[in-house]
Order: sequence, then C-alpha cells, then structure tokens
Amino acid sequence: MRTLICGSLAYDTIMVFKDRFKHHILPEQIHILNVAFLVPDMRREYGGCAGNIAYNLHLLDGNPLIMAAVGDDCEPYMLRLKKLGLDATHVRRVPDTYTAQAFITTDLDDNQITAFHPGAMNYSHENRIGEVRDVSLGIVAPDGREGMLQHAREFHERGIPFVFDPGQGLPMFDGAELREFLRLADYCTVNDYEAKLMTERTGRPLEELAREVRALVVTLGGNGSRIYADGSVIDIPAVTPEALLDPTGCGDAYRAGLLYGIEKGWSWEKTGRLASLMGAIKIAHRGGQNHKPTRAEIAARYRAAWGEDLD
Repeated sequence: MRTLICGSLAYDTIMVFKDRFKHHILPEQIHILNVAFLVPDMRREYGGCAGNIAYNLHLLDGNPLIMAAVGDDCEPYMLRLKKLGLDATHVRRVPDTYTAQAFITTDLDDNQITAFHPGAMNYSHENRIGEVRDVSLGIVAPDGREGMLQHAREFHERGIPFVFDPGQGLPMFDGAELREFLRLADYCTVNDYEAKLMTERTGRPLEELAREVRALVVTLGGNGSRIYADGSVIDIPAVTPEALLDPTGCGDAYRAGLLYGIEKGWSWEKTGRLASLMGAIKIAHRGGQNHKPTRAEIAARYRAAWGEDLD
C-alpha cells in the first residue's frame, strides 16, 4: 500500500546578500522604499512540502505517491522525480501557470526577505483523492487553500487515515475551519508557533484539541518534540546533528518519519525518535532534498542515537 502526499511542489531560489539589510533599509525612508541588493551567490533548490516529504519517505524505503499541481516550467522537477523513482502519476500540470516558487534573499545576519508565488498550487483542488487507488495513509500538507479543505474531506469520506499538516498555510483558515480539519483528520502535526496560533484561532487549549485526533504532534526545534496521544504526553528529545547548516525542509523530513512510523504501526516513542533523527539528518545539508543517506545509514544513525534497532 502507498502513502499519498498532498501538498506543494516548488522551486526555491535562494540568494545571499553579503551585507546587512539594516545598512540599506532606513527606517525614516521606509515610506518611499526603493532598494536593490547585489546577490553574487544564488542557487535553485527543489522544494515544496509534498516534494520534501516524499523525498524523505523514499529514503526510508517508504512508498510515497505525490499529489500536487505544477506549471509549464515543471519539466526539470518532473525529470528529477522520475530519476529518483518517485511516483508522480497524480502531479497535475496546469497550463499557462508557473510552478510555485519562493525567491529568498538572505543577509549576513540571516535575516530573510521572501517573495512567494503560488502559481499552479492554487489549482490543487482539481486533484481528486477518489482518482487514487491502493492508498492506506495520507497527509494534507501546505497547498492551495481550497485543495487542502477538499483533500481533507475526501480522505475522510473514503476512510483513509491522514495527517493534517497546516504548516505555513495555517493562517489561511479560521477557527471553524481548523476545528473541521481536526474533526476529519486522524493525526495533526504543527510546530510550536503554529500550535499557539491554532489555539488562538479555535479558542481551545492544546490538550483539548489533542482529544480530537489520535495524536497531536508539536515540534519544538532544538528542544525536540512533544506528542499528545492516548491521554498522555510523550517528550521526544532532539537528535544532535552533525552540523547546523540549513533548517529549510527539516519539518518535512520529520513528517516523513512520522508517516513511516504510523504506516508500520510503531509506538509513538519509536515513531517520534525516527522523525527526530530525520530532521537532524536534513539540517546538516543545504536545501530540502540534498541529503542522501542510504536506508542502512539511517538505521545505523538511529541505533547510535537511541540504542535500539530501527527494524
């Protein structure tokens, strides 16, 4: 059986400004802002939540199936998915659009100015869960607003358990919509900021929201993660990474570990430990999809970190 990954495919263009924004953005002139930054260093990465999650699940020898919408400029990404052996049968090409993309400029203080173009992602609702066969688990990751709502409802209608992962898309939804997502979903995963925003919008404490799903997972960055499940709270320590290079895509790597453990029917302790390890492996590499550990190497890292076998 396969895991259906609903979310975005995107290009990330990352530029480095070798100075500090504060030297060029003057507070007293903000009302007539007109600045240009010379960025001699630039790279283009493959990203998007669906792409990143599927990539990491594939590293674990999982069986991900991507559902996303892309534009006319998608060919490099589609060739990459084919080369990696990732199933893109349900990646829809939307004519006369661009694939979603982020343009990120970073200065020497690690401040960022980002412009995000959703492009074809806005048509994600044209993809239908009912068109997919042999799926035992799913995830609704950040995507077009209507697509996220529709896919959650379709997973529920078909009786397919799924993870609700609102991510940076959470601000698009009001309290009633977030409560609906939790009612439909089997699992939910957010970071600590998103958890606070969810409690504010729903007007309910986290412990009460956790009772709506089988498990509510809150990631806490370098402080690990916390899993609310079966009436208890399980604290998962962070795994010490080999380097702290780039946090981009760490949450997606973590979610791949969650999906793998859920699919395998593991305990929440073991599932959380694998998820924590996947995030630690990712953060030591730039970009969301440039780490390349083998399944055996992941298993060895797991044993070294937790003193138990992965399988």
